[in-house]
Amino acid sequence: MDLVNSTDNNCTSEELTKGLTMKILTSLTLSILALITTAINSLVIAAIIVTRKLHHPANYLICSLAVTDFLVAVLVMPFSIAYIVKETWIMGQVVCDIWLSVDITCCTCSILHLSAIALDRYRAITDAVEYARKRTPKRAGFMIAVVWVISIFISMPPLFWRHQGNNREDECIIKHDHIVSTIYSTFGAFYIPLALILILYYKIYRAAKSLYHKRNVSRMAKEEQNGVALLETGKSSKMSSTLCITEKSFSDPSTDFDRIHITVRNPKSESRQEKIWKKQRISSTRERKAATTLGLILGAFVICWLPFFVKEVIVNICSTCYISDDMSNFLTWLGYLNSLINPLIYTIFNEDFKKAFQKLMRCRHYL
Repeated sequence: MDLVNSTDNNCTSEELTKGLTMKILTSLTLSILALITTAINSLVIAAIIVTRKLHHPANYLICSLAVTDFLVAVLVMPFSIAYIVKETWIMGQVVCDIWLSVDITCCTCSILHLSAIALDRYRAITDAVEYARKRTPKRAGFMIAVVWVISIFISMPPLFWRHQGNNREDECIIKHDHIVSTIYSTFGAFYIPLALILILYYKIYRAAKSLYHKRNVSRMAKEEQNGVALLETGKSSKMSSTLCITEKSFSDPSTDFDRIHITVRNPKSESRQEKIWKKQRISSTRERKAATTLGLILGAFVICWLPFFVKEVIVNICSTCYISDDMSNFLTWLGYLNSLINPLIYTIFNEDFKKAFQKLMRCRHYL
C-alpha cells in the first residue's frame, strides 16, 4: 500500500514539475513576442515622427497601423499571458470587459488599417495624377478616423451580447449564443476586409504590371528612334559597319525567323543598347519585388488571422464541435503575431524607412 502511494506521489510531482516548466516556457515565449512587438512598432512610430522625409500621407496610415499594433502589444498581450498561465481569470469582470473591448477593437482596427492601406495604394497606382492632388494629411487623417469608428462599431455589439448571458467570474471570453452575432463580428472584423484586400491587391498587381509594360514599350521605342537617328548619322560620316547575315537557304521555311545582325562600330550606340537592357532588367526586378511584397502582405495576413476566424465560426455555429483551450490560445496568439509582422513587411522594403531605422539605432540627431 505504501509503495502505491509513493508511486502516485512521484507521478503527481512529475506532472506538477512538467506543468510548471511548460507554464514558465509559455510565459517567457509570449512575453518575448510581446516585447519584440512593442519595440518594433515603437521604432516605426519614432522613425515616422522624427524623419521629415517620411512625413507623407501614405506613411500616416502606416504610423496609425503601428500605433494600433503597439496597443495590442501593450494592452492586450500582457493580460492574455496572465490568463493563459493562470488558467483562470482573476481580475474581475470590469477589467475583463475593458480587456475584451480593447482586444476586439485594436485587432479589428489593425485588420481594417490593412484594408485602408490597400485602398490608398490602389488609388495611388490607378489614378496617380488626380489622387496625388487629393492625397493630403487631412484625407489620411479622415481615413484613420473612419477605420477607428468602424472598429468600435464592430467591437461593441459582441460585448453587449456577452452581458445578456450568464458569465462565470473565473472566465473572460465572448460566447456567441446565436448565429447573427457570429456572422456580424467575424464578417465585419475579417471576412469582408479580407475580400476587399484580395480584390484591391490583385488589381494593384495587374495595374503595376501593365504600367511597367507600357513604360518598357515607351522606352524601347524612344531608344530605337535614337538608334536609327544615330545610325543615319554614322552613315553620313562614313563610319564603317559590318553586315552579317546568317547563312541559310531561302527555300527553308524557317528563314523567316533568321536574324540579321548589324554591328555598328559606334560606342554611343553600344552604350545605348546596354542602357536599354539595363532598364529592362531594373523594370523586371521591380515587378518581381512588387509581387514579392504583395505576396508577403497577403500571406502573413491570411496565415495569421484566417485560422482564428474559421475557428470562431465553427465553434459558435457547430454545438457539437470542440477545440481545446491550448489550440484556442495558439490560434489567438497567431492572430496577435500579425501585429509583429505588419511593421516589418510594410517598412522593410522601403529604403527611406531603412535609413531612418539605421539613424535611430545609431542615436543620431535629426534636423
